[in-house]
This record gives sequence, structure tokens and C-alpha cells, in this order.
Amino acid sequence: MTQLLPFFLVLFASLFFSELFNRLHLPWVIALIIAGMIIGPFGLDTFAPAENDTILFLSEVGLVFLMFMAGLETRLSSLNTEKLKVSLLALFNGALPFIVGFGIGQVFAYDFNTSLLLGIIFVSSSLAVVIPSLEKTKVLHTPFGQIVIATTILQDVASLILLSVFFQSVDPVTSIPLPIFYTLLIGFLAFLRYAIPKIHDKFVQKFGRQEDIFQQELRSVFVILFGTVVIFELLGLHSIIAGFFAGFVLSGHINNEILKGKLRAISYGIFIPVFFVVVGANTDLTVFSDLESFGLLTLAVVAGSVISKYVSGAYGARILGFSVSESRLLGASSIPQLSTTLAVVFTAQEMEIIPPEVTTAMVILSIITTFISPELLKILSKPPSAQQS
Repeated sequence: MTQLLPFFLVLFASLFFSELFNRLHLPWVIALIIAGMIIGPFGLDTFAPAENDTILFLSEVGLVFLMFMAGLETRLSSLNTEKLKVSLLALFNGALPFIVGFGIGQVFAYDFNTSLLLGIIFVSSSLAVVIPSLEKTKVLHTPFGQIVIATTILQDVASLILLSVFFQSVDPVTSIPLPIFYTLLIGFLAFLRYAIPKIHDKFVQKFGRQEDIFQQELRSVFVILFGTVVIFELLGLHSIIAGFFAGFVLSGHINNEILKGKLRAISYGIFIPVFFVVVGANTDLTVFSDLESFGLLTLAVVAGSVISKYVSGAYGARILGFSVSESRLLGASSIPQLSTTLAVVFTAQEMEIIPPEVTTAMVILSIITTFISPELLKILSKPPSAQQS
């Protein structure tokens, strides 16, 4: 019976801190991470994820669901908006942060792989933060808002592709040369891109027209999701990429709002909170006992990411003819780093690619950017009729 105690502590902490932070009008994700920091081995030490295989498993499932839901929010139709502008904006908004992230790693004398991983992480953004923020500022459904969303999608997809190549290079699972491996992989992914929706539609035809008391349609999505994850892992690709791919492919095919509600309830109600609490619990704040070196690292990571992403986004938008107000909005919307950042950090930590102080710095980066980006968007937002220059 005591084996259930850690699970109860995680659920209770996530519920209590979520309610507390909601009253303080602070982001839900920050509440979960801080909850993990408090109850984890570097806080009150009431539970240690590394000592509980069940919690680690649930956290892994939460990670898959996190990337799946991120992919599910990614509409392929969004990428049809101003394709050239979107591509150039994504390039502008990814190149400078990549260089800055890699440079920070080199300045602090980390090895090439750690520096490269920092650069790749800096490329990513967060749809989970951007979409509700643009919704609140009444920009989301404007043409400009759709360009922002499409740019964010493209950056996230690019960062995941880079991560796939990075993980395959660091820990190869095949002796096939990478160019041949990825040529074969692209062909197989194209097949999955065709097959997964077909499989889903078959399930919908079978269970969608009858009383589905056993939640067969919902379970069919789970089968597709985790089946895709297993296939990807057999191919040597990480589950975070598989989860995103499955959601990305199904994003245009899951139109039933009731089914979407069930997926959100299970994902954000149980599994994803476990992942975020475990991330918090694994965040070693004791590294800041050496404030001069590790405090400086965190300052460099946070400032480097925020400034490089804001500047590259705003400057790139101005070059492409957007107004000053729109350019500032695009710069601010590119700042948050959440799902992909924490997923990669969690994975890299398991693979022992990055040291504890870098993990801690990246978690703090996620907390700060998740908080400041929506606030900055509120300040900079203009009515939907804001004029282009």
C-alpha cells in the first residue's frame, strides 16, 4: 500500500499548488515545477523520483502525452499562411538563438555536445504558451496571429528534427550511415503520415456511431500514439519526437470536441502534471551554493535566450515589412520555452549528456519565460486593426 504514497504526494502537490498559483494568477506549469522542487529530494525530501519506478514510468508517459498534445495543437493548415514569410521568420528567429545558446556552452567550457544541445533548445518555442497568450490579446485569429503560430510551429518542428539527428549522432542505434538512414526514415514517416489517419478513421467508423461505453475510440487514439512511440523507438528515435509526430499527424483528423476533451482531461489531469512535478523534483537547486559560477550560468542562459529570441523575432519581422508593433509582438511571442525545452532537458539528463547545473538553469529558463512572455504580450498588444507600416 505504501507504494501508492509517492503517487498520492505528486497528485496532491500538483492539485494544491495549482490552486494556490491560480489564486495568485500565476501559470499552472510554474506551480507544478515548484511543487516538485518543494517535495523533492532537494526540498523537503518527501519523495525521490529516482527511487520509484512507478513514478518514473508515469513521468515518461506524461512526457509522451505532453509532446502529443503539443503536436495535436499544431495544425498543418497553419503552415499554408504566407509560406515564404513564415519560413524566413523561422530562420531569423532560430539562427541567432542557436548561435547564442551554442556560444554560452562554449564560454562556460562545456563540451561540444552540451553546447550544441543548448543551441538546439534555444531554437524551440512553445505553442502551449503562445496560443492562449495571443487569444487573450485578441491577436490569434488575425492574419498576423496565424503567421505567428505558423512560425512557432516551424521552429518547433525544426528543433525536433535537429534533436533527432543529435540523439542519433550521440547514441546511434544503427550502423547505417546517417544520410541513408534518414532517407529510409523519411520514406517510412511518409508512409506513417498516410497510414495513421487511415487507421484512426477505421476506428471512428467502427465505434463513432454507437454508444461507446468502453471508450473504444479514446483507446484507439492511445493505441495509435503508443504504437507510434514503439515504432519510433525501434527505429532509434526518441519518444518525444514520436509523441509530437503522432499528434501532428492526427491534428487535422481528431475533430470530435468530446474526444479532445477526454484527451485533455487524461493528459493534463493526470500524466502531464506528474512529468512536470518530477522535473521540479529533479532540479538540483543546491548547485547555486556556488553562486558565482552557477548563478552566472543561469543569468547567461535566461538573458541569452530572452534577448536573442526577442531581438531576432522583432528584427526579422521588421526586415520582412511588418509594423513596429507587430514586430515587437512577434519577438515577445517567441520568448517562451516550455514543452520541448523540458522534454529535451529531461531526456538529456537521463542520457547523462548535460550536467545538473545546466538542467537547473534550463528549468529556471522555462519558469521565467513562461511567466514573462504573456505579460510582455499584454503590454505590447494592440487592437486587431493595428496597421502595418
